[in-house]
Formats: sequence, C-alpha cells, structure tokens
Amino acid sequence: MKTIAMVLVSVSLLFVGCDKSAGPDYTPPSPPTGLVTQTGDNFIELFWHENFESDLAGYNIFVSSSYDGRYELIGSTRGAYFLDDGARNGFTYYYGVTAFDFEGNESDLSHDVAYDVPRPEGYNVVLNDYRQQPLAAGYDFSDYSVVPYSNTLADMYFENFSGDLYMNVRDDTDIQDMGPTNSLLEITIAPDSGWSATHDVRLYAGHTYVVWTWDDHYAKFMVTNISPGRVVFDWAYQLQQSNPMLKRATSGEKTREAVHKDKVR
Repeated sequence: MKTIAMVLVSVSLLFVGCDKSAGPDYTPPSPPTGLVTQTGDNFIELFWHENFESDLAGYNIFVSSSYDGRYELIGSTRGAYFLDDGARNGFTYYYGVTAFDFEGNESDLSHDVAYDVPRPEGYNVVLNDYRQQPLAAGYDFSDYSVVPYSNTLADMYFENFSGDLYMNVRDDTDIQDMGPTNSLLEITIAPDSGWSATHDVRLYAGHTYVVWTWDDHYAKFMVTNISPGRVVFDWAYQLQQSNPMLKRATSGEKTREAVHKDKVR
C-alpha cells in the first residue's frame, strides 16, 4: 500500500457572490487517470488526463523509488503536465498524482503504474569508415564518445564493405536492425531475441538499431544520414545494467488489481 510522506496543498480561496447557504464542500476531486511518462536526459515528463470537476484547482505530483514505497511531494501544477527536472540518469522513479479543489479537498493518489529511468542521449554523432579513418570509426556508449574502432571499449564501428555500409560489433556484443522508424522514441524496449548471427547489420537511413553491449547494457541508435564514407546517428543508452528499457514515448500501464493508495497527511 502506497504511503505519502507529505501532502501540502495551499490554495487561495476567493469567494465572490457565493451561495453560503450551500454549506462547506468536503468532496475531493476524482484521482487523476492516464498517467504516463516520457524520459529524457536527466529529466522525466509526466502527462495525464485532465479532471472535469468545475472547482478543480490543480494537481500535486509525488515520487518514490518503488511502487509501494514512500511517496514525497515534488511539485504542483494547474495543468495536466509536469516536468521533473530533478530526475537523474540511471535511477528509477515512480510517480503518482493527486487532484485538489479550491476548498483544499484532495483526491487519492492516481492508480496508474508510471515509472521511468532517465538515461543519456546524443545527437548527430558522426562515424567514419574504419579503413579510411580508423581513429574516428568506433563509438563507446558508456563514455558517450567517438573512439578508434580498435579500442577495446568501442561498442560498435562503421564499415564500407565494397559499397555496402555496415555497423559492426564484436563477438561479445549483439546488434539488431529494428527497421524503419519515424523517431528514436518508437523503439521503447530492447528485444530478447533476433540478434544478428554475424554481429553486423546493414545500415539504412531512417532505421533504428539496438545494441546489447559486452558489459550488459542496452543502447539504440537511429541513422539520420549516411554516405559511403560516414554515418550520422542519434542515440540513447540505458545506464542500468540488464535493464532493456530504452527511451520511450510513454511508460504508464494499469495495475492488474485494484490498489488502494492511502495518503498520510
């Protein structure tokens, strides 16, 4: 059962022409629904469905290191969006949202499972053909840097083989072509099978590829431009070892059972 460390709702009340005969309002808004996340480089964005109560004043956002852990208030907002720019790469964050009205009534915590792991990313990385420029042909995801193709830390390297363009990995690393994508966001999780038996893939502009590194990390890259002598790509890298979660558009999902989430005020 989720518990919340702190709930602080401070709402300025402005009564103009109110019908005082109606009495005080003790009915809280409904818990927000549809909570999802989009992870970035040292930040996580949260989205949810807007509440429809006429007296809705805003939302409180809570975070925890585990789904059933202790949730702490990290901010408030009037709209159905929140940017957690305090999230740090490589850590898992679980989120919940409450809604509150102008009387100070607050809903239960949202019932969605929404969590994410921020991870580093990069754009417009250029690798050259290893036969022509061997010192700028390899890429090390863990160091976010272009390295010589022969560097033992190079996770992959670019090759023009008789006019066919390849990304190569060594025998202790796997790679897979995930096909054409409109965005790096489309590949949300690394596959558990289908890796290249030859430890290389043909490169095509607009395709996204997943790499399973020798030290058990997952990465992905999308080719944005390619020519006989070089390839340009965007990438994202999962810092948590063995975690197949990659940069994703949304990560919320419904619980399989009803979970009552009490608040401790």
